[in-house]
Amino acid sequence: MNVVSESRHGAGAASAADISELSVQGMNCQGCVRNVRDALQSIPGVANADVKLEEGRASVRWRAGFTPAAATLVEAVRKAGYQAENLPSNATADAPKPQALMGGWKFNVILGTIATLPLMVSEWIFGLGMERWYHWIAFALVSPVQFLCGARFYRGAWNQLKAGNSNMDTLVALGSTTAYAYSVWALLAGWHGHLFFMESGSIITLISLGHWIESLVSARAESSLRALLHLAPQMARLLSKSGEESEVAVLQLRLGDTVIVKPGDRIPTDGEVLEGFSAVDESMLTGESMPVEKGKGAKLYAGTVNGAWQTGVPISPVAEMRSGAQSGAPATSGLLLMRVTATGETTALAHIIEVVRRAQTSRANIQKLGDRVSSVFVPLVILVAIGTGLWWGLAPESARVVSQWMESLLWPAHHPAGPLATAIYHAAAVLIIACPCAMGLATPVAIMAGANVGSARGILIRDGLAIEKTSRLSAILFDKTGTLTEGRLSVAAVEDYPGELSAGAASRELAASLAKPSQHPLSVAIAALSNSTVPILEWQEIRGAGVQAMLSADPSASTGRVVRLGSLVWLNELGVDLSSGVEFSRAWSAKGATILGLAMDRRLLAQFALQDTVKSNAAEVTAELKRRGLSVFLVTGDHQLTAAAIALQAGIDDANVYAEVKPERKGAIVMELQNRGQHVAFVGDGINDAPALEQADLGIAVSQASDVAKEAADMILLRSNLQAIPEAIDLAQATLRTIRQNLFWAFFYNAAAVPLAVFGFVSPIISALAMGFSDLMVIGNALRLRWLGPSMRRN
Repeated sequence: MNVVSESRHGAGAASAADISELSVQGMNCQGCVRNVRDALQSIPGVANADVKLEEGRASVRWRAGFTPAAATLVEAVRKAGYQAENLPSNATADAPKPQALMGGWKFNVILGTIATLPLMVSEWIFGLGMERWYHWIAFALVSPVQFLCGARFYRGAWNQLKAGNSNMDTLVALGSTTAYAYSVWALLAGWHGHLFFMESGSIITLISLGHWIESLVSARAESSLRALLHLAPQMARLLSKSGEESEVAVLQLRLGDTVIVKPGDRIPTDGEVLEGFSAVDESMLTGESMPVEKGKGAKLYAGTVNGAWQTGVPISPVAEMRSGAQSGAPATSGLLLMRVTATGETTALAHIIEVVRRAQTSRANIQKLGDRVSSVFVPLVILVAIGTGLWWGLAPESARVVSQWMESLLWPAHHPAGPLATAIYHAAAVLIIACPCAMGLATPVAIMAGANVGSARGILIRDGLAIEKTSRLSAILFDKTGTLTEGRLSVAAVEDYPGELSAGAASRELAASLAKPSQHPLSVAIAALSNSTVPILEWQEIRGAGVQAMLSADPSASTGRVVRLGSLVWLNELGVDLSSGVEFSRAWSAKGATILGLAMDRRLLAQFALQDTVKSNAAEVTAELKRRGLSVFLVTGDHQLTAAAIALQAGIDDANVYAEVKPERKGAIVMELQNRGQHVAFVGDGINDAPALEQADLGIAVSQASDVAKEAADMILLRSNLQAIPEAIDLAQATLRTIRQNLFWAFFYNAAAVPLAVFGFVSPIISALAMGFSDLMVIGNALRLRWLGPSMRRN
């Protein structure tokens, strides 16, 4: 079995999922692609399946912990009505494509056009359709089209029949064969009327043309994902411990390796800057057009581009860069040394690709209607075609009466001479004009296009259900830190109180020592107050409250006094006397600051006022959301006065503010709003927000790229600009509108087209054109999402 292992064996690296490659035969359209993908993804242990129509290939990615089973995959594809085989271990993406040669749609179009175009000219312009000699020429020209170009349809119909199914191939094979078989019989029997060789050949040619165009258009719908897949380079410049530079495959990189990234290079994998300074273009991941400055300690992400501000600057050797840094000279412009921190499936780019794939292959509830109709559509059409043939063949006069009545409302119908010819003609038209693919494609192609547009703009949509949820929203609840605010806290003021630690410097050192082990944004700001450390023991972090430890002058002592740094609410609950700091707390809370207290046992030692800046467009965005009829709420763990000050700056009503809320209660706040009849979207930064994101009707995480895999959200915004929130909602709602438009068109088309074919208002040739046009309408309508502006507005 061909299992492509992408695991990295560096220390701490997560083992990547295994991939199985299959060759799949019998797929003729995007509807077939969908059927194969659904069959593969129904197997336990399969994370996702990527099926490529023109390559006749499927890549199946397995979840961690599952043993790849190629035989199970092949059997699932066979039961869906297609043929599959496991590719050998040495197969590559550059191997010959099984459907790219004579079986390809382009070949069908070329051969079919060469054969049928002269026939059209002969019949429609020169009127040779009734000539006996012309019938033999038509037979000779169309037969290769029927059996060479039509082979894909025959194989597809036969495979579906063996699996007990039917699809569009069944209709095309029956329609063209009916016209061709009747014509051959009439030719050999000496029939002097009109024969349908041109029609049978044109049916196959035109439908092949539609599929060829469909494959080109569908490739554009998947372009964003394909662009993501090709972002990461194949090679990297590895710097050995001895200082030698060598070019190696990215697959060979291990955690801790040192890599050189020159200006213009794509970052090969996730890492951290060791030396150098540059600006990196991360637009392909986040949608932000401005480059991000990167210096020592900054995070780098696979697939982003290292760009220097200056051009024409020679790249100095690494040794020169190091000597310049040591001498205090500016680092070489644009040259970066990075330490590898993640590889393969653990990189931010891999996580983003996984989210986009999941969205593209997901199902929305609205799709179930189309699936139910599609499952019975083909047998129903076959019955209608049989009924049409019997009616026109056995009771032509009554059928003609109905047709003539309809002519008064529409346009003149066409009926060949003779009941048998008319029956064959109209039955073939019915078989050809019906299009189950349009109904099957209506939802998935729109979800695919919407997911791709979102990924290009730094908006990741988890699945089709997330798109549907946006249509019911009535309220949006913001977490404060990192969403409405910048999330970059700084200490604005410190007030000390008499006690064992009377010196301000001592309180700062103690607070910084308590804060340093924590990664909470408030702790990070406090930790920056001092580089000195105070000996502490038994440190622990109390979620949503603060940190505490034992203080001892003797680090070897086993006992000491309890010191705590955290919220005033928590300290008050523990019996700390806060009376000495009331004025300080009230004054700074009114300015929107967050207040933390430092206490020893039950005595307040100091208070710290930390301020975070409200994002510049917060008021504008909340006003925009209100104009759309959404109620805007704020939830925060801050004091009521602080929360009120932030809400005022952000344009949120005081009555819609929830203050002094512990992290675990955020989910309860969401539930409270839902119990009031609200459909709630929760917006958080992913820190302690998982319960609220899961409880909300729609969870939106404003996240950094490195956190993508950790979010329990329906949507993930890779850029912190608040404007991305209404943009994400707009995109989801535009995608949902496109799904509804596609479903309406698919149902309307089939409901109107089949009766027209029954009574002779469309010929088999027009039917073949209409069938292809129906698919293209659905795909083209979905592609309109690509041209929606960044500042979308609801229609």
